[in-house]
Amino acid sequence: MLMVTRQRPGASGILLLALTFLVACQPQQDPAQEASARPVALARALNPGGLRDKLLSCEHNAFHPTRFSIAHRGAPLHYPEHTAEGYAAAADMGAGLIECDVTFTRDRALVCRHSQCDLHSTTNILQTELAAQCAEPFSPAGPDALATARCCTSDITLEQFQSLCARADFVDRNATSIDAYLAARTSPVDRPAVNCGTLLTHAQSIELIRERGAAFIPELKAAQVQMPFAEDFSQQDYARALIADYTAAGVPLDQVHPQSFNIEDVWLWIDEYPQLAANVVFLDARARNPAFTPSLADMQRLYARGLRNIAPPLPMLVRLADNGKLARTDYARFAAEAGLNLIAWTFEAGDATDPSNFMYVSLPGYMTDEARMLEVLDFLAREVSVVGVFSDWPATVTYYANCYNH
Repeated sequence: MLMVTRQRPGASGILLLALTFLVACQPQQDPAQEASARPVALARALNPGGLRDKLLSCEHNAFHPTRFSIAHRGAPLHYPEHTAEGYAAAADMGAGLIECDVTFTRDRALVCRHSQCDLHSTTNILQTELAAQCAEPFSPAGPDALATARCCTSDITLEQFQSLCARADFVDRNATSIDAYLAARTSPVDRPAVNCGTLLTHAQSIELIRERGAAFIPELKAAQVQMPFAEDFSQQDYARALIADYTAAGVPLDQVHPQSFNIEDVWLWIDEYPQLAANVVFLDARARNPAFTPSLADMQRLYARGLRNIAPPLPMLVRLADNGKLARTDYARFAAEAGLNLIAWTFEAGDATDPSNFMYVSLPGYMTDEARMLEVLDFLAREVSVVGVFSDWPATVTYYANCYNH
């Protein structure tokens, strides 16, 4: 059972928060706990050996939050992503950093959504009168076509956005009706269902995360509308607006770890906000481009320009060697040699045993059982030396990190 204990931080702890990604969080606020059987169940399913023995030896330990455990969109293995319920659960599971993916509404309010145009699948908008404002209305499946819809935060105002219910990001593209399209999925976690998750503005997420004693790792999502938006909201304005919400809330910028896939956002933050420059994270998905080849020179160039943290997906860090064992990729080696901190994404995202799961495409035939994720996590921590792992169920990473004192 995972028991997460929080205590109130001292002033010195606040001053020292996260100029770099630390694997251990400072003591936090009033005690809270999240009981989760999942980490122990996964450990019990491992093959006999040192990893299994070590993890099971920690079953009854009391744990504290850790920045090694990063909440990816909250806790979307069960809770609707980017909701008050998901963020609260992530904090109770000991996530030291909690992510709000930031996008904007028609009136340019910043809100938490994984994508600017995912409301048709992550909310009940299609079942409301606001469906009429969607960029693409619902189209049912037919003999030669799948069901489609496209509803964006930029289609509606903040007030309208906050009237919606969040739901798990799952749709049936063979559906011929909206209700069938939005049929509920079965959660892999034994938890009470959340039928109407609470949507949040970016500012509201800041208050919730701060109240729960965690730090901030917002991601600026790519705009899916033409920029500048409404002529006076450029990409640069958008990137600055994200930081402005923390300044307005009185959050010290050394507690903020802004992320983007857009390298220009990264450089803007590093150049304009020296207080958080060492925290900025480049989300690197360049491996999806077949022409990309990692090199030490490339990593050294990024470091020389001011980057300190780089976050690639799992397959850019771990591969399968000829002997069938896990091995570090050239990408991971070059990043470490250049002095970059590595952050991995995303643990427990989707079915690990599904051959189509992108997170494990570099390990063909290895993921014969879900529990083997723990072997990958252990390899990331011990051999790749990642400083943090994004997870869809932070309890598992928290459990591992505390057990091994990461």
